[in-house]
Amino acid sequence: MKVLIDNGHGSDTPGKRSPDGRLREYAYTREIADRVVSALGEAGIDAVRIVPEENDVPLSERVARANKLYAECGKQAILVSIHCNAAGNGSDWLSARGWSVFVDPTASQNSKRLATALADVAQGKGVKVRIENNSRKYWMSSLYICKHSNCPAVLVENFFQDNKADVEFLLSEEGKQCVTDITVEGIRNYLNA
Repeated sequence: MKVLIDNGHGSDTPGKRSPDGRLREYAYTREIADRVVSALGEAGIDAVRIVPEENDVPLSERVARANKLYAECGKQAILVSIHCNAAGNGSDWLSARGWSVFVDPTASQNSKRLATALADVAQGKGVKVRIENNSRKYWMSSLYICKHSNCPAVLVENFFQDNKADVEFLLSEEGKQCVTDITVEGIRNYLNA
């Protein structure tokens, strides 16, 4: 099984940062993606970042890369897209906070299992997991990368970049390790199930 890691946005994407500019989503998600790929590799799991560039690679290109890798590995791959959430446009501090995971409304059972595995780990670590309703631990939304990727795919929103407490946590070593561990342990639990 190959794990495809998509790191959200690029250095040229407008907004996508904390109001004070300390957290920039493109840089943060690339750091977390590198940590995840490294940790999965240490565990003997084949993982790759599909967007090594700093600039914003269009969603259609991200999906094309994921689908090509999925086909090349005999349709034995999953995709996790790593992001930081925002309640506004990045100009003001807001109150929304917490961690969440998304699948497409037409998602496969494997996508839903992967999302649930990630949410279970997040809950186990005591972080605030935002849920859409009480019947499941993931949100359903028509997000391009999840909708058009051929492999099981989820998009993770790691806390809010426009919430002061979330930003402090995200930028701390404890927060970075927590976000990395949620992703790595969730993927491992999914693969081992």
